[in-house]
Amino acid sequence: MPKIAVFRQEHFNAAHRLNNPNWSDEKNEKVFGKCNNNNYHGHNYELIVKVIGEPDPDTGYVVDMKELSDIIKEHVLDRFDHKNLNLDTDEFKDLNPSAENIAVVIWNILREKINNKLELNVRLYETPRNFVEYPA
Repeated sequence: MPKIAVFRQEHFNAAHRLNNPNWSDEKNEKVFGKCNNNNYHGHNYELIVKVIGEPDPDTGYVVDMKELSDIIKEHVLDRFDHKNLNLDTDEFKDLNPSAENIAVVIWNILREKINNKLELNVRLYETPRNFVEYPA
């Protein structure tokens, strides 16, 4: 049976600050610029979750999209939407919440909830022009 890719797109808003505590204020400002604002800044993130697998012979589904939506809502959106990632989440207490790191964290969360026989990919848009994908 051929493999098929299915996609679920979601949206969340979150604030963050990119900062390396091992660096001076000057170095953080130089490397991260506006993203190092002491008062944080926010993004309207667009999340696209891609699941690849063979359709089930009984349902025709690779994955039940309602179940996928529920998993994303419960384990990602409820955790990160309208949160300050640096202050309000355990995942980013000691991890710089760059788009790259956010994508990996989301992938790890979802990987635990989605059948391992299915391939999983996360694409995260921080802005319409800046996005990351994991795995690459």
